[in-house]
Amino acid sequence: MSLVFLIPGGVLALAGAVLGLAGLRRPDRGARRWLAVTVLVATGLIGLVTGWLLAQPGTKPDEALKTGGLAGGALVAVYALWINDRKRRTDEQRQDLESRRSEHDRERVADERFARAVELLGNPAGQVRVGALHVLAGVARSRPQEYTQTVLDVCCAYLRWPFERPADGAEPDHGELQVRLTAQRVIADLLPRTSDETPQTPRFDLNLTGADLEYFDISDRVVGELTLRHAHLHNSNSLLRAHVHGDAWFTGATSHGILHANDVVFERKAWFSGFTAHGRVRMARVRYLGETKFDGSVFPGAGERGMNSSG
Repeated sequence: MSLVFLIPGGVLALAGAVLGLAGLRRPDRGARRWLAVTVLVATGLIGLVTGWLLAQPGTKPDEALKTGGLAGGALVAVYALWINDRKRRTDEQRQDLESRRSEHDRERVADERFARAVELLGNPAGQVRVGALHVLAGVARSRPQEYTQTVLDVCCAYLRWPFERPADGAEPDHGELQVRLTAQRVIADLLPRTSDETPQTPRFDLNLTGADLEYFDISDRVVGELTLRHAHLHNSNSLLRAHVHGDAWFTGATSHGILHANDVVFERKAWFSGFTAHGRVRMARVRYLGETKFDGSVFPGAGERGMNSSG
């Protein structure tokens, strides 16, 4: 009687094994092939186990059939676990693909907004340029790692663009002045605050060489390299309690009003060669932690100064 189960069971198990080996060579058929393999092998296993037990003396047929069924069921359970794991991995891959697609879409939108905003900075209408600067600020806030330094560079480049002030002391072009004040505010808003500074705080560079600045205020801000070579500072400008980690260049700069610079920390070079102040300069408790130079600098009531120091 055992042969009635052993022979068909062996044939089915062998057929399942052959089909499985063929599936390893052609994995493109997917789960449908492996379902057939599982059914064949599980059925064959039922026959083999049942037949083998029936060949043993004293084994009851119902117990042999029950044990064979358990063996086949165990194989089906393993297949079900494999299917669930495969489905889970497929879902994870799909979610990962969707996340990457969404990230790509966000990058594309940010790139398009950035490019469009930079283009609008050349618009003759002042209000359009102001709007473009706010769009740039929004792009930097939405993708700070990719765009903050770039947006700061764009704002600095705009402020470096020539800006003519009337020689007779009259008010400059109001529309253009508003655009420039907006660019200055964007710079201040994007710089990290000293109150939030940690060793991981990013340090962004500002290149304002030859820039025309008015009411420029980066008080309590963390800066990388600060370049103000040949810049013109009008009315009141402030660097109060700023923390400058890179070199600071004020070479040939001119302050036409008040410059507030109390409690500034210069971690590296602080170069004031040729700096000229026509108004008050407040620099109490400034910490120079690197080399400092004041050759040819002029301060009100002090005449020309020449000073080199370090530490």
